[in-house]
Amino acid sequence: MSNEIHKPEETRTVFLSEQHDLKYLRASQLVVADGADKGRALTIEKERVMIGRSSGADLTLNDPSVSYVHAEIVASPEGHRLRDLGSTNGIFMLGHRVRDVFLRPGSEFLVGNNLLRFQPLDTLVKIPLSLRDRFGQALGRSVRMRELFAVLEKAAASDLPILVRGETGTGKELLATAIHNYSLRKNRPMLVLDCGATPANLIEDTLFGHEKGAFTGAEAARRGLFEEADGGTLFIDEVGELRLDLQPKLLRVLEQQVVQRIGGVRPIPVNTRIVSATHRDLWGMVDEGLFRQDLLYRLSVVEVIVPPLRERPEDVPLLVDHFMTDFNRAREATGRDTLEIDEEALVFLQSHPWPGNVRELRNALERAMHLAEGRRIRRSDLVLDLFGSGPRTTLGVDTRVAYKDAKARLTEQFERAYLKQLMEEEQGNLSSASRRAGLARHHLRKLCRGYDIPCGTSGREEELDDDTNPDRTPA
Repeated sequence: MSNEIHKPEETRTVFLSEQHDLKYLRASQLVVADGADKGRALTIEKERVMIGRSSGADLTLNDPSVSYVHAEIVASPEGHRLRDLGSTNGIFMLGHRVRDVFLRPGSEFLVGNNLLRFQPLDTLVKIPLSLRDRFGQALGRSVRMRELFAVLEKAAASDLPILVRGETGTGKELLATAIHNYSLRKNRPMLVLDCGATPANLIEDTLFGHEKGAFTGAEAARRGLFEEADGGTLFIDEVGELRLDLQPKLLRVLEQQVVQRIGGVRPIPVNTRIVSATHRDLWGMVDEGLFRQDLLYRLSVVEVIVPPLRERPEDVPLLVDHFMTDFNRAREATGRDTLEIDEEALVFLQSHPWPGNVRELRNALERAMHLAEGRRIRRSDLVLDLFGSGPRTTLGVDTRVAYKDAKARLTEQFERAYLKQLMEEEQGNLSSASRRAGLARHHLRKLCRGYDIPCGTSGREEELDDDTNPDRTPA
């Protein structure tokens, strides 16, 4: 291996090996040089680290003026990028409040009452990449997706619990199915519990089952999903929707591998692997008392984040080809001509932000297959969903998908577009924006943070945030 691996150029933070089977990340260090947490340090050996008061942060600062999720540092080929995540008191560098800045060796910045110093190290971290462009039915040629596939290819063969995080429509259930199919449990059942679609009062019975006479209407004993999936995999989708009172019961099953039916006294051994998924910030829910920390640790022995489609536009052509092949196969079966997509339309699809992610792309292509005139899909045939870019925008309600999926997609698109326009019109002033929207400041800030929309503070709060003010505002 070349000397470059041991003495990387200062400007090269992330780069690929010649064979494109490895990604190299230049390690760095973050040290609390002054403040209440002076001496605390973090060696950064992954692409994204979080700073905040949250117990789930990579660098946890025990300072009331620090927000639970305050800032992040993201490594990119251009360097290490520091970003404010909508914190109350902001980030200060050289006396100026900053939202988004690339760090240089020796850069210092204030987070709350703590002065942090950033310093690159002369070592590289090797990150394996899968040589395949798919994992089960999930597709992706981008570095981000092949890195994800490499982790899941290894984890699938184990019995470790896996937590898949990502926005709605990114393919979390496809990944869960692939994990099961690549595991030693592939010949046993894989069952699904969608906590977002199952009525809250039925989840306990669905998971654990009940004995005869346990409640009115329980005329016979019934096995729950843990028993039905014994020897296989149970996929718990939208686990963040699980009621707080049910969380210790789920934790007990994970730790002891036994279930107790409702109304029963006999513990029943089970051997069921758990794969869970969520679009929520579970660590933020832990800090708010809405999710148990011990359960989160147990669910996320292996944790992966599925990147949204807007962060990997190089995957759009592969996905378009895959979906059009499926649609054309169905057209051929009914005697209709197959279609192609022209280059301008493909470029247009790559430039769209896709708030509904891969699911939205598939639906847009399926509509275009029915609307196109002739044998080619052109840009004018692409009817994008609510708040999509382009001259033709429609509500895009598609009754061919499940009600829950259609509603979730439209709600997410509306929230993203509304919040983005609101904060732009209010010039980032969180207080005036919250009054205009009729939302509490903390709730609006949390919504903006979830969609990666910058949200600032009012003039009065700017004064309180100033690093010269000794009475900094607790987050």
